[in-house]
Amino acid sequence: MDNSLVNTSESLRDHDFDIRLHNTDKYIETAKNVKLYVKDYGKGKPVILIHGWPLSNEMWEYQIEFLVQNNFRVIAYDRRGFGKSSQPWSGYDYDTLTDDLSAIIEQLQLEDAALIGFSMGGGEVVRYFSRHGGKGVTKAGLISSIIPFLLKTEDNPDGHPREKSENTATAIKEDRIGFVDNFGKTFFGVNIINKPISTPLLEYYRMLCSFASPHATLKCAESFSYTDFRDELHTVNVPTLIIHGNDDKIVPIDLTSKKAAEAIADNTYIVYEGAPHGLFYTEREKLNDDLLHFLNS
Repeated sequence: MDNSLVNTSESLRDHDFDIRLHNTDKYIETAKNVKLYVKDYGKGKPVILIHGWPLSNEMWEYQIEFLVQNNFRVIAYDRRGFGKSSQPWSGYDYDTLTDDLSAIIEQLQLEDAALIGFSMGGGEVVRYFSRHGGKGVTKAGLISSIIPFLLKTEDNPDGHPREKSENTATAIKEDRIGFVDNFGKTFFGVNIINKPISTPLLEYYRMLCSFASPHATLKCAESFSYTDFRDELHTVNVPTLIIHGNDDKIVPIDLTSKKAAEAIADNTYIVYEGAPHGLFYTEREKLNDDLLHFLNS
């Protein structure tokens, strides 16, 4: 047999084995009796993806595939209370959620990582810098993020009135799945003339939301509605990608990403014209290209 063919075959097998080193899903214990479900795929510089509310890591389906194919190691996990992770009664404040994130980074020994948060997940990104010094993270991303502050106050007059969050909580308590069904349509910009997502896929995302703990759904809504990150933005001291749709009816761009871009020193701010909140699907090709360009820059 041709030795060159043997060597090539062995090289391919070694390469395949090397790629499989991180092709796994696992549970990582981040606190006593709290285990988070973690997907760890691919090989290369790590990219950590933090999902939005009330979804789970599966929302990143189109990004995970793309990034692994472009030679990145992708870590996507379910926040406590969501998806396949433990559903403890407490720990849904941003300090505890970010300590969970820190435990994942520590136990996987991640270095030179990019930390990307969608919507609620932007809070963990910023809090990781203010609370844990951004250890192991050299790039950050805020996608359709709630950063820096959603609540209407005297010094944040354009914010959401407290009554809006209270009405959301009441709707969740009365009919959580009905709330999620209506929320999903606004989330993806579905209306009479615009249907950027199929009905089966919309129902799939509704199902993912239904897996969340009802209590976690409520408590996390309080966390992202009432937590003020304005005094923490200066701690984000790495290159940061900020992407937001200017037709986002869930998290208005002028209240959030526009202000974040004014406060984070080293950022690339990209506005998606006409895009809704759920742009990880509706603008997936553009988002993937912008992520890849940022990660490779």
